Amino acid sequence: MSNAFTISDEQQDYSQYDLNANPFPYSPVPNENPEIYCGQQHVSDKISSTVSSMLATGKSKHLVVTGKYGNGKSHTLKYTRSLLRDREDVVVGYVAQPGDGFLDIYHEFVYDLGFNRIQELAYEYLASVTRDVTDTNPMGAESMESLIDEGDVLLSDIVPEAIRRLSDVTKFADFARAIVHMVYEDTNLYAWQWLTAEGIRYEQRKEMEIHSALDDDTMGVRAFTAFKNMLLDLGYTGVFVFVDEFESIARLTPKNEQATLNSIRHLMDQNSSGLCILFGCAPEVWQDVMSEYHAFSERIGQEVSLRPLTSEHLYELVENYLDKERPSTVESRIRPFTEESLDLILQRSQGNVRQVLALCSRILDDAANENRQEITVDFVEEAI
Repeated sequence: MSNAFTISDEQQDYSQYDLNANPFPYSPVPNENPEIYCGQQHVSDKISSTVSSMLATGKSKHLVVTGKYGNGKSHTLKYTRSLLRDREDVVVGYVAQPGDGFLDIYHEFVYDLGFNRIQELAYEYLASVTRDVTDTNPMGAESMESLIDEGDVLLSDIVPEAIRRLSDVTKFADFARAIVHMVYEDTNLYAWQWLTAEGIRYEQRKEMEIHSALDDDTMGVRAFTAFKNMLLDLGYTGVFVFVDEFESIARLTPKNEQATLNSIRHLMDQNSSGLCILFGCAPEVWQDVMSEYHAFSERIGQEVSLRPLTSEHLYELVENYLDKERPSTVESRIRPFTEESLDLILQRSQGNVRQVLALCSRILDDAANENRQEITVDFVEEAI
C-alpha cells in the first residue's frame, strides 16, 4: 500500500493566534442558527421594521431581500428566523426553496414546523375548548395531554365541539378534523400526512371523515389560511414564513410561474392580518417579477438589497468570527490578519461574503501550517 495520503484526526494548533480553533467555516454554507450578523445596517433596519410592524399591529407585512449569490440572503433569513423562533406568540417556518408551486411551499412550511409542533397545537386547541365545556382548566398542550391520558377528560366529550368551533374559525371542516386527529394514536400519522399534503388513500381519509384531498395550490392556500386562522384564535400574533431561493421560480414554465405567484398573491389577499413573508431572491429574477407580475410584486411593496462588503464590514465580520474561538482579549482583534491583508482578500472576493469566509478559513490554516505569526499581504498573495 502506498503512503500517498496522510490522513489524521490530529487537530491543528491555533494557540499562537490565541485561538482554540479555526472559526471560519470550511464550507461556507449558512448555519441553521447563525450567531453572527455583521454590517448591512440598512438591511437589518428594514427587516426589523417589517417584523416589528407585524408584531406590534398584527397587520400583515412582507419583504423581499435581494442579493447576488453568496452575499448572504440565506444567512440573513436564517438569522432573522433565529431571533423569532423562540417567541411564544408567533409560529415561524422556513422554506428552503419554492419548489414547483405553492403546494410545495405549504408542504415545506408544515414540515419545518414538524409533527410534534402540529400535535402540540392540536392539544392547545383542545385545551381551549375543554376550558369552556368542562370544569377542568388545562392551560396548555402538556396539561391537556395529561388530562386525556389520565382519563380526567374524555375525547368523546370535547372532540365534536372542537371540530365545530375549529370549522367555524377556519371555514375548512376537513382541516379541523385533521388537526383534531393529530391527538389520536390510531390516526395521527394519517392526519399528519394529510396536513403536509403528502397524499393519503381514500380509506384513510374516510377513517377521519375527511372528504377532500389536499393536492393542489388552491387547497394549499386554503389549508395555510386555515392554519393561520387557528393560530389567531388561539391568541397567537401571527405566522412568519421565510421563503429562500425564490429565484428558482424562474426555472418553472411561464404558466406554472404565474400560477405560483398568483397563489402567493391569493394567500396575501386572504390574510390581511397575522402573516409576514420574507423572501430571499436574486435581484435579476426579482426585477423580472416586478416588471411582469405587477399584481404580485405590488402586494409586497418592499425590497432591500444586500450589497458587497466594505472594508469596515469585513473587519467587523472577521473580528466576530475570531472572537468565537478566542478565550481572551487581544490588542488587535483581527490578528493574525492585518488590515492590508484583509483588504486584499476583500478585493479578490469582490466583497462576496461566502468567498471571504472560504478564503479566510483556508489562509488561516495555511498560516498555522507554516507557523506564520502574521498573515501579511505577501502571504495572502501566495495563498490565493
